[in-house]
Amino acid sequence: MWAIKKKLYRIQHRVMKTAATVIPFPIPVLLTGPGSVRKLAENIKIRGLKNVLVVTDKVLMGLKLADGLFESLDENDIKYTVFDEVQPNPTIQNVEAGRKVYRENKCDGIIGFGGGSSLDCAKIIGARLANPYLSVRRLKGMFRVVLPIPPFFCVPTTAGTGSETTVAAVISDPATHAKFAINDLKLIPKIAVLDPELMVGLPPHITSTTGMDALTHAVEAYIGLNGNKFTDENAENAVRLIFDNLEKAYKNGEDLTARNNMALASFYAGAAFTRAYIGYVHAIAHTLGGMYGVPHGLANAVILPHVLEFSREDAEKKLAQLAIAGGIGKKNESEEDLSYKFIEKIKSLNKKMKIPDSIKELKEKDIPLIAKRALDEAHPDYPVPTIMTQEECEALLQKLLS
Repeated sequence: MWAIKKKLYRIQHRVMKTAATVIPFPIPVLLTGPGSVRKLAENIKIRGLKNVLVVTDKVLMGLKLADGLFESLDENDIKYTVFDEVQPNPTIQNVEAGRKVYRENKCDGIIGFGGGSSLDCAKIIGARLANPYLSVRRLKGMFRVVLPIPPFFCVPTTAGTGSETTVAAVISDPATHAKFAINDLKLIPKIAVLDPELMVGLPPHITSTTGMDALTHAVEAYIGLNGNKFTDENAENAVRLIFDNLEKAYKNGEDLTARNNMALASFYAGAAFTRAYIGYVHAIAHTLGGMYGVPHGLANAVILPHVLEFSREDAEKKLAQLAIAGGIGKKNESEEDLSYKFIEKIKSLNKKMKIPDSIKELKEKDIPLIAKRALDEAHPDYPVPTIMTQEECEALLQKLLS
């Protein structure tokens, strides 16, 4: 039975790979560089919008990080209403509250401002506004957003999620303590703003974990079976930029060049994984986030080397190519040596940036359920290089215990 299941999974992966080459993925208009957030309002005005909902969180509002955006909206005579109730792991209730604020204030567009949580919440608010007869739970999965969402714009304040260019939005369901993804082309924003000045104040531990989130996107897209020339090039560019800039941004948050390069890396990695998809690192991280509230980037950083070790043999050639693309290996080295070198580089990055090698919230009694939920998410959609059994997933989770 297991052998038949694996064959069926691979059939679906081949179908998805073919579909990804013909589906017309929109690419957001990019506004980049220091101060670029002030250019967004004039672009919104050109589109005829007059009243937007800004979806963000209270921490960013307290830091006054959006003041430049607000000033430019005022200068362009665009009204705005702020919804700042997004939680670190946004919930269905956050979405419904935001949808209510949008309708009460008669808004005609949405700006997601913040980290992945704010951007994902903004996407799903838009999906619910356009499709009020579909609950958030019914939007789960692939291509369930029937009608186009209101005009949507993204301003990421972290370099990690890549949500500003992806089809994906992740949401938590407090009723089940589970996280799930909504994937649809209609969730890709019209404009993405990559302004490194918005990231200058990020604490080092946020810089490190969001950066490792971007690395995970690039790596899982690259070693999976659904990649193509476009996704491989974007993933390689992301890995190179992350290896060259993440530690610099971690050590000196005011390094605008490093910040800008990390923002680009996040965008490239997002462009790769939204077409080639992700793998077990994300499946496990989503489950840990839903059950314990573990930050997504942190979970990805801790899990990534373990999953790569599990699938190293099947992914050896691809990992070797990433080692060369990332500047940590040469073509005359063996693929085996290069693959190990790449995994060790990730472990070294984690250690240098004080990322733990375990998940302190993880409880041993929960491991069977976590493994089941992670594999239910991954199978059959994620085109992983090595298909994992329940027992293998549980064994991997054991390694994450404190």
